[in-house]
Amino acid sequence: MTRIVVKMGGHALDDLSPSSPILHALAEDLVTLRDEGAEIVLVHGGGPQIADLLARVGLVSEFHEGLRITSPETMTYVAMALAHVNATVVSAMSRVGLACVGLSGVDGGLIIGRSIGAPWDRAGTVAKVSPGVLETQWRGGYVPVVCPVAVDEEGYLFNCNADQVAGAVAGAVSANTLVLLSDIDQLRSDPDDARSVLTHVSASRVEEMIRSGAARDGMRPKMRAALDALGAGAHRVVLANGTRLHAVRDVVHDDIPTTEVVA
Repeated sequence: MTRIVVKMGGHALDDLSPSSPILHALAEDLVTLRDEGAEIVLVHGGGPQIADLLARVGLVSEFHEGLRITSPETMTYVAMALAHVNATVVSAMSRVGLACVGLSGVDGGLIIGRSIGAPWDRAGTVAKVSPGVLETQWRGGYVPVVCPVAVDEEGYLFNCNADQVAGAVAGAVSANTLVLLSDIDQLRSDPDDARSVLTHVSASRVEEMIRSGAARDGMRPKMRAALDALGAGAHRVVLANGTRLHAVRDVVHDDIPTTEVVA
């Protein structure tokens, strides 16, 4: 059985309307993969929606090393924003005929998190994934749509980076492919030089890019997620541009520029 984990976020979530061309195309791709027998998990972020809600209530968005600093008060609004994104994505997917179920990491203890520490506060890292929750949905014929709110062993909510959640899920289910959808086509060895794209990159090179700062801002957690996924049992990790229509279909068919991270 083929297992595919897809992480969407960034500008692909700018339009959350039921008629969103990107959501419509993604749903069509996932329907095709499901009909071909694949077991799929869709993980989403919601950074723009979180930032918008925080601004509305007068809270400032702060980041360190590409991750949101999340106070207990901020966590309340993060959970609200991500729940809204989750419901909206499920609605849009269902409209195209994809049978899916919205989940957070809290549901069934799917994602157990723990604090990263200072200065991130309630920003968490993934300590454990319970794949049985996902397998139950697959047996029922559903695609789980997961937002990255986790819970710790004491019941406190944590804001986990969606890329890291996708990587942890991919490892836990031994995914054949983890597709990390970004806002650019490929990883760059020099983030300021569009000509320095990489079609394949080794895990050791990724580690060096993280250390040197060549993988910076939002690309850092994506590359860490790729390493986590491969280290935990995923077979393949591909970075692609999620603002392209039918990006997932074209990743599967090798029809668009991508970067594959190899062990």
